[in-house]
Amino acid sequence: MTTYNFLPTSRYYGVETATLQSEDGQTRVYLRRRFLPAPERFVLLQEHVVNEGERLDQVAAKYLGDPEAFWRIADANGAMRPQALTETAGRRLRITLPEGIPGMPNA
Repeated sequence: MTTYNFLPTSRYYGVETATLQSEDGQTRVYLRRRFLPAPERFVLLQEHVVNEGERLDQVAAKYLGDPEAFWRIADANGAMRPQALTETAGRRLRITLPEGIPGMPNA
């Protein structure tokens, strides 16, 4: 299988494509399903306490320097629906290293 050219910062980077042959003979290319990684695969850097009215893109901009990286926080917190993470003020969010990046021992 092949992968589409998503940027390395995209949640779809590295996700394979597949093809489907329709009854009319056309070939359709589609992106395979992306499963949420297990939250324990992320090394915790710190926690963030959600403020009233705060959005996940704002949290991503603050800690990751990129509001479009909100999906990294969603993955690290096991969220299927990212906006649910900021619906309740006071909720603690895990801010982590990217998946698969090991932390430094005793850092």
